[in-house]
Amino acid sequence: MTKKLRITVEGKAYDVSVEILEGGVSASIPVAAPAPVASAPVAAAPAPAPRPAAAPVAAGAGVVTSPLAGKVDSVDVKVGQAVSEGQNVVTLEAMKMKTTVPAHVSGTVVSINVNPGDSVEEGQGLITIG
Repeated sequence: MTKKLRITVEGKAYDVSVEILEGGVSASIPVAAPAPVASAPVAAAPAPAPRPAAAPVAAGAGVVTSPLAGKVDSVDVKVGQAVSEGQNVVTLEAMKMKTTVPAHVSGTVVSINVNPGDSVEEGQGLITIG
């Protein structure tokens, strides 16, 4: 028994004849020329707005940067708080794993550049310590 079917592959429709064998397996499937397909015009998706790049930071500055791309889980310090080198200042989450970000210098937190829930890129400034 032969059945005529239409299949669509990557937006192109094909009329095919399928022979149904008793074992349920077809030895060959003849393929006809592509059938014309009417399609509605598709509007191009708007380009995403460019993300502002992190401002360049001078060498030796007290900016704690993100070691990886991820999401800010928590900011563990406040502006004006004294921190010591090695103290955790931010916790990031990436691929369901949490990563603590330590201060690389001792000092006072001058500014916090991120909030919990923010997405960050590798190298982005998170906290400034003065």
